[in-house]
Amino acid sequence: MNDSLDDILYPDIEPYETGQLIAGEGNRVYWEQSGNPKGKPVVFLHGGPGGGTSSWQRRFFDPERYRIILLDQRGCGKSTPHASDPEADLRFNTTWHLVADIELLRRNLGIAKWQVFGGSWGSALALAYAQSHPDAVSEIVLRGIFTLRRHELEWFYEGGAGAVYPDLWEDFIAPIPVLERSRMIEAYHRRLSDPDPAVHIPAGVAWSRWEASTLTLLPGPELVGDMTDPAGATAFARIENHYFMHGGWFDEGQLIGGVDAIRHIPAVIVQGRYDMCTPPMTAWDLHRAWPEAEFFMISDASHAATEPGIAAVLRAATDKFAADETPAAAHEPTGYESLPETQPLSLAEAASLVD
Repeated sequence: MNDSLDDILYPDIEPYETGQLIAGEGNRVYWEQSGNPKGKPVVFLHGGPGGGTSSWQRRFFDPERYRIILLDQRGCGKSTPHASDPEADLRFNTTWHLVADIELLRRNLGIAKWQVFGGSWGSALALAYAQSHPDAVSEIVLRGIFTLRRHELEWFYEGGAGAVYPDLWEDFIAPIPVLERSRMIEAYHRRLSDPDPAVHIPAGVAWSRWEASTLTLLPGPELVGDMTDPAGATAFARIENHYFMHGGWFDEGQLIGGVDAIRHIPAVIVQGRYDMCTPPMTAWDLHRAWPEAEFFMISDASHAATEPGIAAVLRAATDKFAADETPAAAHEPTGYESLPETQPLSLAEAASLVD
């Protein structure tokens, strides 16, 4: 976590409630709530797929105004069964299972409408959920746009980004024999599906290291270390690869083509200019299809939400959407009673910080 973000995001808070959603097919999905129980509901959709949530992700939201819901999607984080287990069955881990899980959680929590906030894979899942349940969504905040079109996957996993990071690409292809390197996603799938830990763990670590090493504009050794822990890296790689093998269970171009269903929903799109994982071509295509959404290209950022320019605009977006909400009741929920006062940040102010 970048120390400079202490000047941008809200202070750390702890959840006031956690639970396990019984999602079906043997899956239990971890969820938590923090902030104000009577505040504006927002659901945070993490990346990957398979990335899981982290405590710092609560900090994009004003805890006095927001009821903040985080969940670990199937197979990762604190959800079970965990995809690092060779016996874990991924057949029931698809985009549409996740969309159903999110909607079930909303109903179980008694929420009429909530803001949907997602970055990277989370942006794809946010679009899929919102297009499936537009009446349940009050606003949408998206970062690092990814829609799993074939050319997006080929750019990052079949050699495009390797033109920018040839040294890191060499490490990524090293575990794969030369004759299999024309289809890297498929080659990794064979190894990640192998029940032998001597095969799937090194493949999972190599897959995750490639992504972790290219997420930020400048190298982030701590991030790489966190993402290459063997159990987490194996789950992350297995789930990502499983989704990419199936194109996210989307028709080609489905998420951008489906914006008519959500055109009326207030939205903000935030994209790093030098994003190697989800390059700006996709965000630009979404912006052209959906000009009603506010669009911000961050000139000095890559992909990660921890990069200051991206973080500032994301926080400003959530502040903007909370501005018209009246905090409900004089309730003092656990987790933010002692927080220092933090002034709201406007989108104009945030944009001026990064121009």
